[in-house]
Amino acid sequence: MTTPRRVPILDAASIDRALTRIAHEILESAAPGESLGLVGIRTRGLPLAFRLGRKIAEIRGAEPPTGALDINLYRDDLERIADHPVLRKTDIPFQVDGARIVLVDDVLYTGRTIRAALDGLVDLGRPARIELAVLVDRGHRELPIRADYVGKNVPTAREERVEVRLQEVDGRDEVLLAGLAGPADRRSGAA
Repeated sequence: MTTPRRVPILDAASIDRALTRIAHEILESAAPGESLGLVGIRTRGLPLAFRLGRKIAEIRGAEPPTGALDINLYRDDLERIADHPVLRKTDIPFQVDGARIVLVDDVLYTGRTIRAALDGLVDLGRPARIELAVLVDRGHRELPIRADYVGKNVPTAREERVEVRLQEVDGRDEVLLAGLAGPADRRSGAA
């Protein structure tokens, strides 16, 4: 018999440390004089982008501009997810052309969300380069996409889910691995 389970992956302190490390990595790979902008993919990528911006400001003294990207119209599974998808505002208050853009999202899974984000972003201009920062990379790519900056790599089974909860959206910070524990569970003691 299987039972539902949720295994903690990251707590609030671990999320904060991961974002601090990612901020340092973003700055270490900066070219002199380049224009940096952060773009959070709605929903949970946006608060992560703002947090990264504050971390970067703590390190270098200036916060990069941060924008929000809604990818719903660019999804290749739009007809499967909802009859009437909720469209939110894309708001990127800085020049995309010629800038180094770091796309920020909570979980990297198949790569389809990021492909949609790339389509949406290049519709707004031609960045000098686009990089990807994610809090969790869970594997199982369906497209040739990889993150440049990863908070935590979490090997998962396809039937498992990574649940990210952020203070700004959910009232608390945590990342959980959700799925079913049973005889075939590959993590000892995970139930």
